[in-house]
Amino acid sequence: MPNRRPDPLSEPARAFALGLPEAWEDHPWGESVAKVGKKVFVFFGVLDTDDGLRFTVKLRESHEEAMAFEWVVPAGYGLDRGGWVTCVAPDDAPLEMITAWIEESYRTVAPKKLVAVLDDESPP
Repeated sequence: MPNRRPDPLSEPARAFALGLPEAWEDHPWGESVAKVGKKVFVFFGVLDTDDGLRFTVKLRESHEEAMAFEWVVPAGYGLDRGGWVTCVAPDDAPLEMITAWIEESYRTVAPKKLVAVLDDESPP
């Protein structure tokens, strides 16, 4: 097995996504995704690569802000029409921004009752 470069963002980002209310991990197409119900809210891709943190999320509010980064591109497979973006985050990308994007994607696809649970858990 080849040595993988250390990646400070992948595990915290995945843990954050899977810690959201009723989020769970699935592996369609050989990729790792986080779902709420039957809907994907973040694609993590194939985890055994040296790409560092690569993920795809649906952004409505932060779409333009995200697209300003050179490491963010419109998602492929026609997902870009729905506001999906793919990010290949450099090691120094702010984790707070990445988790905010993951949460925004979750809020976009999750049922309203689960978004309300998330709001109840958030500090004032």
